[in-house]
Amino acid sequence: MAEYDNRVRSVGATGAVAIDEGLRAYMLRVYNYMLMGLALTGATAWIALNTPLGALFFAQTATGFSLSPLGWIALFAPLGLVFFLSFRIQSMSFATAQMVFWIYAGINGIALAPIVFIYTAASIAQVFFVTAAMFGAMSLWGYTTKRDLTSMGSFLFMGLIGIIIASVVNIFLGSGTMSLVISIIGVIVFTGLTAYDTQKIKESYEVVSHDGQLAGKGAIMGALSPYLDFINLFLMLLRLLGDRR
Repeated sequence: MAEYDNRVRSVGATGAVAIDEGLRAYMLRVYNYMLMGLALTGATAWIALNTPLGALFFAQTATGFSLSPLGWIALFAPLGLVFFLSFRIQSMSFATAQMVFWIYAGINGIALAPIVFIYTAASIAQVFFVTAAMFGAMSLWGYTTKRDLTSMGSFLFMGLIGIIIASVVNIFLGSGTMSLVISIIGVIVFTGLTAYDTQKIKESYEVVSHDGQLAGKGAIMGALSPYLDFINLFLMLLRLLGDRR
């Protein structure tokens, strides 16, 4: 009987180790996609601002930037690609999902280039490292905490909807105070969403782990959430801490 119990414990321990190793590999895959997506976004933003290719999308004016037809497409295309990837991921092949993600990350850099240009290079670098530190800390907490963050995620999603509505309203109002409040709330919301999304990515591993194609597409969709959290947290902090040119 004792020998049987030892065998059961051994099998259970081996299974737990296998799941733990598989989960670590899956999370590493997700964050590798995310980091490569951020790198691609940064590269295309730099190209748009520092090479003649940028003239295809926008032109600098005395008051900011004017967008060409291609610039307007680049501005709204990332949103369309996010919805396309979210709703069609199940019917896509892994290769197609990966290609859409890279296209999205690249075009997003072009869309963000005029915003980033407003700030000095030094302040962009400083805010980037602050964002990375906050993102890393909250992602680690989301991965390790035993607390269920579902209720917090629902509350933060409501906050996100509020930010979107307030941002649209402020386009017409042009209120500096409202912009400041939106940025402060945005930092809180996207910091919390970083932990929430990390936990959800971790929980999704059990669903996709049995199928290679499913795991690959799950990693792509998993990378999209922290990518968006990082980009939006960076932009909110840049508005609060960045030095304008």
